Amino acid sequence: MRAFFDRRQLAHAPLKELHNGGFTDFAEKPVRAEAIERAVAGIEAPGDHGDAAIRAVHDSGYLDFLRTGPARWAAAGRPGDVIGYIWPIVGRRPLPLDRIDALAGRYSLDASTPLTADTWDAAYWSVQSALSALDAVLAGDRAAFALCRPPGHHAGADYLGGYCYLNAAAIVAQAARDAGLARVAILDIDYHHGNGTQDIFWERGDVFYASVHADPATDYPFYWGHADETGDGAGKGATLNLPLPQGAGLDGFRAAQSAALDAIARFDPALLVVSFGADTWAGDPISHFSLATPDYAVLGRDIAARGWPTVIAMEGGYAVEALGANVTSLLGGFA
Repeated sequence: MRAFFDRRQLAHAPLKELHNGGFTDFAEKPVRAEAIERAVAGIEAPGDHGDAAIRAVHDSGYLDFLRTGPARWAAAGRPGDVIGYIWPIVGRRPLPLDRIDALAGRYSLDASTPLTADTWDAAYWSVQSALSALDAVLAGDRAAFALCRPPGHHAGADYLGGYCYLNAAAIVAQAARDAGLARVAILDIDYHHGNGTQDIFWERGDVFYASVHADPATDYPFYWGHADETGDGAGKGATLNLPLPQGAGLDGFRAAQSAALDAIARFDPALLVVSFGADTWAGDPISHFSLATPDYAVLGRDIAARGWPTVIAMEGGYAVEALGANVTSLLGGFA
């Protein structure tokens, strides 16, 4: 299986995040990607596809904020990384709002996702890795892997959050549609629900989104991912959420993934995008499932058995010591 990663993705390195009421060391560290890079053989540098596919999914004002926000933050005399601290909780006042503090709240979901001077470049190349994986699959490969870092599935069309800035899985799905594929499915198997991906395709019937994740009654992102969320308008029925309780192991996770794959089979996609998070591992420091490393091979085999051309995009996973083994277990099982 071909794999793609650009070392410019390592430059994004915030120092602190707000977590559980206090500032702690940033969990989505560059060493995550380095651990996977060491474990996955033959990783290739991606090509540069420009930003057209990014602009097809993300709001132009939001993209301008990602590019220019750090410089504007510094010019306003704010120290450190850009972190929102006031949010329009009832409704968003229409732009223009020019003060950087207001924009930081307008375009963010949480205070755990700082924006640095290097974030845009890292997120841009994360997307290029995903688009290069899509190129490989559209050219005839059965599957390809994108080492996406920063991850993407919490980023909406016009907001960052959950360590995510550009939604690579959504960008790949839209790029595949723009390449002429009639239907695309996304299977999200990260510990946390991919709220950004769900939002982007909420009213779309041409992209099916299925997610297996921790129950949002107990876990981030809380406001998305409940079982009664099924889409709206043309997208009614094209969203499937399968929340699981904390402590879930292989049996429960595999059964939920099987239900998601059955629903995807009924949708009959021309391409599957897998948002894969290894934060479902039993030793993950910020998550609470109990999968073991060999379990990922089982899940990978189950996905591969369905036969769809597949792009696998990396999402979460914060136990650096086990991350390479967990990723190669899933990829090996798929292969």
